[in-house]
Amino acid sequence: MKLNELKTKKVLILGFGKEGQNSFKFLKKLFPEKILKVADQKTDKNYLKKVKDYDVVIKSPGIPIHLPEIEKAYRERKITSQTEIFFDNCPGTIIGITGTKGKSTTASLIYQILKQGKIKVHLVGNIGKPALSFLNKAKIDDVYVYELSSHQLYNLKKSPQIAVLLNIYPEHLDYYKSFKEYTKAKANIGRYQNKADYLIFNSGDKLVKEITKKSKAKKIPIQGKYYQLDKTATEAVAKIFKIPSKIVKKTIKEFKFLPHRLELVGTFRRITFYNDALATIPEATIEAIETLGNKVETIMLGGFERNIEFTKLAKKVLKSKIKNVILFPTTGERIWKKITQLNSTSSLLKHFFVSNMADAVKLAYQYTKKEKICLLSTASSSFSIFKDYKEKGNLFKKYVKKYGKD
Repeated sequence: MKLNELKTKKVLILGFGKEGQNSFKFLKKLFPEKILKVADQKTDKNYLKKVKDYDVVIKSPGIPIHLPEIEKAYRERKITSQTEIFFDNCPGTIIGITGTKGKSTTASLIYQILKQGKIKVHLVGNIGKPALSFLNKAKIDDVYVYELSSHQLYNLKKSPQIAVLLNIYPEHLDYYKSFKEYTKAKANIGRYQNKADYLIFNSGDKLVKEITKKSKAKKIPIQGKYYQLDKTATEAVAKIFKIPSKIVKKTIKEFKFLPHRLELVGTFRRITFYNDALATIPEATIEAIETLGNKVETIMLGGFERNIEFTKLAKKVLKSKIKNVILFPTTGERIWKKITQLNSTSSLLKHFFVSNMADAVKLAYQYTKKEKICLLSTASSSFSIFKDYKEKGNLFKKYVKKYGKD
């Protein structure tokens, strides 16, 4: 939606978190005389009733799309988003990065390399500043590295000039009606590209490979394991901008990877601990087990229920050298049930149901042998007993260090 279209419209900002506040501030500066209304669940339980009274609704990504009032507003084409406004009005180049896992690290690394290459680059989205923070001063030679979630891509009608599609696994099935709908949202990153654009994609992911066929952009395949894609994707972007390989190699070497992503906590009482709190889907946990190898003896699994299938994960646990499985609610029970269904030898595994991180870490110290690894990689999101993955990972590190002194 073009900015001049908003000038005469009745506008509602739906959701007043970080992004909603930024949208309000941006529009108030652009149209000082305009009356803007805000509706937020925290201050009004009936906030959705206001939707019908406005011409344009700027919806925050976290608000569910399948509420009756929201579905009706989509049909009436009155819903837009900060992402859509930015895409429709930005004069510069947008590099959009998406994937079920790895997009934050990839976006950060691309930003650092372009910055070192003297490109006028900005980090936008979930890991950077809200997009509309940049729009007032945006120039044609500016480059915007935009981390894009499926929620931000949903219903988008324009794609970035450079798109990076890392992987697609079942995720957010409590938000979307189906995995197909989730995939369709992700596909918007390349759906509206033209022949002058670029699409960097993981050719090792069958679903990603299928999606790229619908894009008219120049296609650049990349390959690698889950923990390598950020580097290969970044190298591909660097080539487009002709960043010297010396700068690329140096930046990658010096780059501090994000915490909670297969993060080495340390070795305590001769047991090595890894914090992989960002592994909120089975595929990420499987990659972590494969990366660390046969030394993984204890694993912590389970979390918020989002109706994800755990068969592949259960098979990986059974084939590995893992001896102890520590399980958090709510999916912990379902994961253990799947393990026992697949193999009667699961009785050789010790399993423990816990409801807090302190008990989980105590058990890890009690049952993990010396020179072995304890891995926190839950294959589930954190919201059952933790605020988010950061709280989960930080509590893990806190208790590992605390009990490591005993």
